[in-house]
Amino acid sequence: MAKTENVYLASKPRYEILDGLRGVAALLVVAFHLFETYSKGTPYQIINHGYLAVDFFFVLSGFVIGYAYDDRWDKMTLGGFFKRRLTRLQPMVVLGTIGGLLMFYFGADAFRLIGEAPAWKIALCFVLGIFMIPVGPKMDIRGWQESYPINGPQWTLMLEYIGNILYALFFRRMPKWLLACFVGLFALLTLNFGLGLDVFDTLGRFSGRFAGGWSITEQQLWIGFTRLLYPFFCGLLIQRIGKFIKVKNAFLWCSLILITVLSVPRIGAAPSFSREAGFMPGGVLYNGIYESAVILVVFPLLVLMGAGGTIKGKCSMKFCKFLGELSYPLYITHYPMIYAQMSWKAVHPDAPMGQHIMVAIGFFALSILLAWACLKFFDEPTRKWLTEHWLKGKKKAA
Repeated sequence: MAKTENVYLASKPRYEILDGLRGVAALLVVAFHLFETYSKGTPYQIINHGYLAVDFFFVLSGFVIGYAYDDRWDKMTLGGFFKRRLTRLQPMVVLGTIGGLLMFYFGADAFRLIGEAPAWKIALCFVLGIFMIPVGPKMDIRGWQESYPINGPQWTLMLEYIGNILYALFFRRMPKWLLACFVGLFALLTLNFGLGLDVFDTLGRFSGRFAGGWSITEQQLWIGFTRLLYPFFCGLLIQRIGKFIKVKNAFLWCSLILITVLSVPRIGAAPSFSREAGFMPGGVLYNGIYESAVILVVFPLLVLMGAGGTIKGKCSMKFCKFLGELSYPLYITHYPMIYAQMSWKAVHPDAPMGQHIMVAIGFFALSILLAWACLKFFDEPTRKWLTEHWLKGKKKAA
């Protein structure tokens, strides 16, 4: 059959365990950010390596992209692929940006720049965020120099889109051996950052943490692309090889491993680092080694185990499905709640500990409820409408 924009590709069966693991990771991200409000510094952060959930998301994304589209290019154009990805991702980007704008001033007590930001700059950041256009540090309206200051986590969606573009333009055509070569090169980039080698002299002070990528600066862009390239295309390679690891109770074991590796306390302290003095603090290096191993080895193993496992029982199947459906809306809508939590803490620093705990639990529950409502009342209906009116198109008369 000839390629045509009007050919609609039905969804394939899903890997339920991988869907469930994505949901577990999203819940950990929310908890990590809530704890971060009370952290005394990176060595003391609870769920200390929670930011690595982003790298795990990229492995899952690469796997899913290969599974969903590798065998469909004879029925799908390049434009058709991008339309499908926009249909899947962009509605929640728009809603997350709207939510970030509505909640923007609720963070004013924690971020001084909010009260000083002119209305035109806020409006411009909002419009650019809707269209996934990042802004530079000069457009900062919060104080963190985020590329998407209205809704911070959008920077990972920008990288997700870039991964999709690279796949569609180049990597979908690659044989497995060539893809494996690129994955090996990208692994070297990961080690370059994780071990503090910085052979390109672009990463600045070495902290031993794979945290960064949210700002449009040379250093942050290097970190962002380093975090994207190996995980995303390793996931694609895993899917193409197609040899998975079969483990009983795979969802349970994978979830426990994921929770454990993200919750391990920081390996060593985080002192300042002087490249000029040639000083490499051992604790910092050990933490970089640990996080490199998690990204290079543990996350791919989790995908191999999750893809090879099976779910038995309707309740377990529904639970994994629920977590999978919730994961993306939860991730893209939760951070405006975190801004508000930071502001509440700034106003009530001397409130009883029990009150702080209840507020955090409340924000956690509210984030989940909001994500579920966004999924059911906006995301699913919007994607259904776009599928019917944009992807399928009108059938031409014979």
